[in-house]
Amino acid sequence: MSDTNDDRFGPGAYLTPEEAKEFHKIFVTSFIGFTIIAIIAHVLVWMWRPWFPGVNGYAMLNDGVQVAQATLTSFLV
Repeated sequence: MSDTNDDRFGPGAYLTPEEAKEFHKIFVTSFIGFTIIAIIAHVLVWMWRPWFPGVNGYAMLNDGVQVAQATLTSFLV
């Protein structure tokens, strides 16, 4: 059933060493790309709404929201 000349290694392995290295390279590259995108998304969310409020809580963010609302409504009217 099994060939002794087979380049595949390990039980149940269906990849040659070259294929395994190529798969590992693609996996690591995509993992690093996903991690970078996640870090950028977390930074943008932190800039939009900090996770830990200041001394006055989230009440100090209301001023920025009111300014944004006034700006947007001036464009719509």
